[in-house]
Amino acid sequence: MTKRHCFTLDLKDDPQLIAEYKRHHQKIWPEITKSIKDAGIVDLEIYAFGTRLFMVMEVDDHFSFEAKANADRRNPKVREWEELMWKFQKPLPGAKPGEKWLAMEPIFKLEE
Repeated sequence: MTKRHCFTLDLKDDPQLIAEYKRHHQKIWPEITKSIKDAGIVDLEIYAFGTRLFMVMEVDDHFSFEAKANADRRNPKVREWEELMWKFQKPLPGAKPGEKWLAMEPIFKLEE
């Protein structure tokens, strides 16, 4: 069984940077894909509307945010990727220092 998490983040309001950010995500580094899958993330999608990003993440029963964060801190390629991505991203209002993607609160689900 999987669980869905949704996050949001903003990009800097610069059309060239936004285009470059999108190009980076057309073919992310294989080490990043591996770190995502190894953490128990079974599906991940990012959508953009102007400068606003929306990420949908499906995780398996073994996924842990804490374990993923610890693994990322130990992985030099993930740290390099995150540093590169910060060139394009900016914190949302209300984000704590160093906080990037913020979890969104689910407020509606269509029931069968």
